[in-house]
Amino acid sequence: MSYIRYSYDQLKKFCCDAFKKFGFTANEAESITDVLLLSDVYGIESHGMQRLVRYHKGIEKGLIHVDAKPEIIFETPVSAVIDGHDGMGQLISIEAMKLAIEKAKKRGMAIVSVKNSNHFGIAGYYAKMACDAGLIGFAMTNSEAIMVPTYSRLAMLGSNPIAISMPAEPYPFFFDSSTTVVTRGKLEIYNKLSKPLPDGWALDENGKPCTDASRVLKNIVGKNGGGIVPLGGDTEPLGGHKGYGYGMLCEIFCSIFSGGLTSNHTHIGGKGGTCHGFMAIDPNVFGDAEAMKERFSVFLQELRDAPKAEGAERIYTHGEKEILAYADRMKNGIDVNINTVAEMKDLCDYLGMDSVAYLGDVDFSAAKQSSYK
Repeated sequence: MSYIRYSYDQLKKFCCDAFKKFGFTANEAESITDVLLLSDVYGIESHGMQRLVRYHKGIEKGLIHVDAKPEIIFETPVSAVIDGHDGMGQLISIEAMKLAIEKAKKRGMAIVSVKNSNHFGIAGYYAKMACDAGLIGFAMTNSEAIMVPTYSRLAMLGSNPIAISMPAEPYPFFFDSSTTVVTRGKLEIYNKLSKPLPDGWALDENGKPCTDASRVLKNIVGKNGGGIVPLGGDTEPLGGHKGYGYGMLCEIFCSIFSGGLTSNHTHIGGKGGTCHGFMAIDPNVFGDAEAMKERFSVFLQELRDAPKAEGAERIYTHGEKEILAYADRMKNGIDVNINTVAEMKDLCDYLGMDSVAYLGDVDFSAAKQSSYK
């Protein structure tokens, strides 16, 4: 399946102009775009430009309220609960992490939990916000139920990613992972590519292994059963109960702390209801932050220098691949799947934007019609 390469600036202009057309302010549009494109430049295609159709549909269907403003409904010196009032997840989450950072700088650490939000992009963006401020950052979110608990046949938890970032040299530690084997976005990419899913990723409505991305996606949307398996797989001997447990930890920080909807109750009856959790920790509460950063940097280098397995060329630490991808894509451009470009053209048509001016004169004959909504 073909890809089309665009520069970062081209995609940024397209996204900013599109979000402004939806009714967001220029600053809001730029913030949403910043989260979206960080995913693409980090090499995380599942949460970048290909997510535009999700936001389009969310706004169109009324799940996302463009003019919503987040509201603090409970607060202490080290915590807060925010009601997002069904607004754009990125905007709510940026404000939530800013609040956690502010409190952590005053009190050493802080946790902010959010309810009534929507999809917020990659969790790592918000962990990185805290790291860039010299803190340790955590971010997590629940989502529409896509994870099938161990020995069940019905999705009950979301992809429930957990992201952590901590200052280090020559680049920060950056870990961002779903607690499912893969995210829903990865299934969407395989669906666009008309490729069978790898074994061990997903289950059908009967709880049996399934490699048909379209079938699994339709079942998730229709709440018909089936979905994606937890990290570790679909049985205890493979460790699937551990991924299931990690997903529950995420649920506690997101929906349980905030009093919001658990994953199995989100995206029902025309409401998103996504919940998030954010934490910021000042390393100085454990001693000398600079000495800690130096020790951590030494350990990370020791990991990279560890003896390599036969045939292996390199050992990476978390965040290293993203740094390399960022440098490459900012210099050489970002490859966008032809089916995603077709969705971008549809968005142009919907918003009254000149698709040729933004996307070029593209031959869409190789694109397929998405088989799910």
